[in-house]
Amino acid sequence: MDPRGFPTSLPEFQETFPDDDACAKYLEKMRWPDGFICPKCQHREEPHRFLTRTSVVLRCRKCKVNTSLTAGTVMRGSHTPLSTWFWGAYLVTTQTPGQSALQFQRQLGLSRYETAFQILHKLRAGMVRPVREMLGGEYPVEVDETFIGGVHNKTIVVGAVEVRLRKDAEDRAAKHRQQHSGGVPLKKLVYAGRLRLRVVSGRSANELVSFVNDSVDSGSVVRTDDAKGYKSLPGYYYIHEPLKIAGDPQKAEAHLPMIHLVFSNLKTWILGTHHGAIASYHLQAYLNEYVFRFNRRFYPMTAFNSVLGLAARAQSPTYESLYSGQWQHPLERAA
Repeated sequence: MDPRGFPTSLPEFQETFPDDDACAKYLEKMRWPDGFICPKCQHREEPHRFLTRTSVVLRCRKCKVNTSLTAGTVMRGSHTPLSTWFWGAYLVTTQTPGQSALQFQRQLGLSRYETAFQILHKLRAGMVRPVREMLGGEYPVEVDETFIGGVHNKTIVVGAVEVRLRKDAEDRAAKHRQQHSGGVPLKKLVYAGRLRLRVVSGRSANELVSFVNDSVDSGSVVRTDDAKGYKSLPGYYYIHEPLKIAGDPQKAEAHLPMIHLVFSNLKTWILGTHHGAIASYHLQAYLNEYVFRFNRRFYPMTAFNSVLGLAARAQSPTYESLYSGQWQHPLERAA
């Protein structure tokens, strides 16, 4: 078990969450780590509990107001058992390829595809932090755009990723002067740090510079191609390093290797897990999921705990708003 109290392996997960009661206790601890606080009157005291109800309802002993354990969470109003939600969060956050709605339905034994689809999108809504740190600072940031979708329905996605140097980079460089050692490829001296992705309507300066301002700390080194949309970045106190790539793959690989690798893996994930079947108005939600898991790829069980914590404080879409396309998926803020 992690010192913070959440499981770090599948056997620990099964032991920690054997039933709905165990899940309810964990969720209550996440919502009120210092004990129950009445949302109505802010009174702190052990609430009255209705042991005969199928759902967990807590009654304030002072103002007598009832509070559902799932009120104000993405699980609000759901008839799906808490244990199913917990298993769903585990599958989405710890499986590298993620889950399609059909896989999700099969894995959780859900009778309806629509239920699986809605649970997945509600969990994605819980992958967005209301406050997040900016990229950059001591790390250079690569920024570029790509197209997602088919021939007739392409959507523009802009991304920013930190370029971090491995702590033992100098030792690696001094010890290994070649690309391979004993027939084994050496790890590169740099790796991708935190990531941001956003759907944009075009490549105008307003769209691109707004994304950089929302994502990258002022004063950071920002590497881009020579697109006109980025030319005003120095005016926002960025150290701008543009390069005219003109479709040259070698220049692109040398100047923007990390963001292009991210885009390649993103498209592989969309095609492999979701078979490219993502409606454009839902794409931001999938980008949020990808960013969430990417930024926590070294600590997948931490990601499981994080999504439960965020989901316990997030608004979620309704079935009608999802299928009508009216639901506005939160912009990426998954740190």
